[in-house]
Amino acid sequence: MSARPSGVKSEQQGPWYGNSVVVLLLLGCAVVASALAVVYAKYQSRTLFVELQNLNKERDAMEVEWGQLQLEQSTWTAHNRIEGIARTRLGMLLPEPDQIVVVRP
Repeated sequence: MSARPSGVKSEQQGPWYGNSVVVLLLLGCAVVASALAVVYAKYQSRTLFVELQNLNKERDAMEVEWGQLQLEQSTWTAHNRIEGIARTRLGMLLPEPDQIVVVRP
């Protein structure tokens, strides 16, 4: 082993040694930034998925309510119900055949 003065660069450290350290540091920063971006994207994906599931549940509940409302509407507009109300509340009856008058223009 030969003694080398402390200010002299070794043969392994060429003029590119300083640049390679900078490149390695930049690559390390890029890897960390990429990892953080992946974590953020995964977090956003999970958040949006939870929101989608909640919206699907809300849609399903609204579809059930819509079906119930349609059933209720068909019940309220049923002909026999309307005829029953006309007979009981308004005292209306179906006319006899001899009471029907056809008016021609």
